[in-house]
Amino acid sequence: MKDRELKEITYAVDRGLAWITINRPERLNAFTARTIDELIHAFKMAWGDPEVGVVALTGAGDKAFCVGGDQKQRQESGDYGPSDYGVFQDEYLQRLIRDIPKPVVAAVNGYAIGGGQVLHVVCDLSIAAEHAVFGQAGPRVGSFDAGFGTAYLARIVGARRAREIWFLCRRYSAQEMKDWGLVNAVVPFDRLHDEVRAWADEMLALSPTALKIIKHSFNADSESIAGISAMAFDALGVFTKTPESKEGVDAFVNKRTPNFKDFR
Repeated sequence: MKDRELKEITYAVDRGLAWITINRPERLNAFTARTIDELIHAFKMAWGDPEVGVVALTGAGDKAFCVGGDQKQRQESGDYGPSDYGVFQDEYLQRLIRDIPKPVVAAVNGYAIGGGQVLHVVCDLSIAAEHAVFGQAGPRVGSFDAGFGTAYLARIVGARRAREIWFLCRRYSAQEMKDWGLVNAVVPFDRLHDEVRAWADEMLALSPTALKIIKHSFNADSESIAGISAMAFDALGVFTKTPESKEGVDAFVNKRTPNFKDFR
């Protein structure tokens, strides 16, 4: 499995820092089921590599970190495309980012929207380029993340702000998200990788066992959300087959306003 061909992400290790990059810039780094499978493979590679002490997750290019699931793929096939095991493993990826016993830094290089924002939320730290934009899109496209993407988000920014993010689907600047506590640092885009490198070097100088136990301790307080997340993703699998959900994705792909009034 170590020599698996990666088509939708890239993986590189540099002086203890593993860079995992979603490599679909032509689709604003939206993910398919294959993308998720490859991300899982890369995180497991980083987990098992004793040379890796810190992991950075980012997107290719300067426009997007990740804008969530590929809605064009979803409209065409009714799902996010073929996967290794016939299962869409988004929920498992979220858990893996939390479980890997090494700090994970989100290097947010542009739009972090929908499922892309959730990937950013479950990372341990977040460093954003000044032009990065954050927000939710689930209710707009007939989708949701009723697990870590909501409940854990509320632990970070507070319940009122988390509800605002999900109930209104607005867009927020990197500085706003820093003010809300969702981003640790904001830097010019051309300094993003250097800033992540600097933070990584500070962590790489520390005891890896101490960092591992500290990470598990932080996660323990919110681990009950994992059960909610599993239930929510099962519900999402049912919901995405409904006319209501299909109206959301069809409106998104055809660049029109969705009409949900018949589903109230």
